[in-house]
Amino acid sequence: MTGVFRRRVFLRQVEPKRRYDVVIIGGGVNGLSLAYNLAARHGICDVAVFEAGYIGAGASGRNTQVVRANYNTPENVPLYKASLGIWRTLSQELDFNIQFSTQGELDLCHTTDSLEVERDKSLLNQAYGVQTDVVTPEEIAHINPLIDLTAGGSFPVLGASYHPPGSTARHDSVVWGYASAATRLDVHVHEGRGVTGIRVDGDGCTGIETDAGPISAGAVVSAAAGWTSIVAGMAGLKLPISTHPLQAFVTEPYRHLLDGLVSSMDLYVYISQTARGELLVGAEILPYNTYSTRSTFDFLSEAAKRSIQILPFMARARALRQWAGLCDMTPDSSPILGETEVPRFFLMAGMGTWGFKGSPIFGRTMAELVATGRTPELIAPFAPDRFERDRMVPDAASAGTH
Repeated sequence: MTGVFRRRVFLRQVEPKRRYDVVIIGGGVNGLSLAYNLAARHGICDVAVFEAGYIGAGASGRNTQVVRANYNTPENVPLYKASLGIWRTLSQELDFNIQFSTQGELDLCHTTDSLEVERDKSLLNQAYGVQTDVVTPEEIAHINPLIDLTAGGSFPVLGASYHPPGSTARHDSVVWGYASAATRLDVHVHEGRGVTGIRVDGDGCTGIETDAGPISAGAVVSAAAGWTSIVAGMAGLKLPISTHPLQAFVTEPYRHLLDGLVSSMDLYVYISQTARGELLVGAEILPYNTYSTRSTFDFLSEAAKRSIQILPFMARARALRQWAGLCDMTPDSSPILGETEVPRFFLMAGMGTWGFKGSPIFGRTMAELVATGRTPELIAPFAPDRFERDRMVPDAASAGTH
């Protein structure tokens, strides 16, 4: 029996040119999504992605793979609904298995206040065609009988919201899927090439400075999650962004037990099981600012305790490894997407804990903006100048844990 094999180039190593039509700073999922969409949808292939480390080395490689559309504002729900629609067929579009799986999301409520927030969210989601249902403790037990509805006897579950479209996708597969698809379209992806400056003159942004020398560009886009404030500072901009660590851990692999995502809106913890059998646990961002990606024992012990409260079977699980990623947090907990006051310098920033979830639609809409100069309706509310105009999109309730 003979098979048909195809030789593929996933990432081509080339020397940087002296000029590109578009330069993207940051080789994570958003920068690579933008590069792919510029080439695939607008025929702009003279694009370079500059990544100081390796692709996916930052927040993209440190997230917890959750994909959802159950947000809390009229601006965010349509945006992430559109993103979820792209996720469903992204493997076929990129010709790369991103390991997308829809298993549902259950957000537990232990207080009447959090349950009321979920009721409001459910009504808003339904108005935009996103399925999010409020369920009773009895219905929770039917959806997932492993949940302890007493939360260890100390914090009984009063109800939950259930988001059946909630999904996961393998983060490194998504990064490599976008990178390889962009490479096939002649986009240059430069790993190990740090950006040391942004070139700005009286007419706007003209390029970047790198450790390989100056690079001219028709447009420059910062997609450096966690490091946005530093990159923007190179262009003379001060942004309303603070950088916070977000931590997670996984256990050793076990047989399949848990379908979908289970989270607690009051205990600030969420749990899922990976395709490899690891139980994956995350929690809220830490309240202090840092650029450190070291995880802490305090996080591990506290997150493990909260996990056991709602899923008692985890008491015998053994932690395997833990990590931290950096999140750009804006005052309204919504992303910044658009051109800055420096002409031809654009931001894909401030996604907080949502950057992975929105990457397909962020890349598609920002590509349209960079290519045509017209701002797509979906991202118009997230313009960089909205803080100056007092037109914020407050959605902290959606940014709690995942």
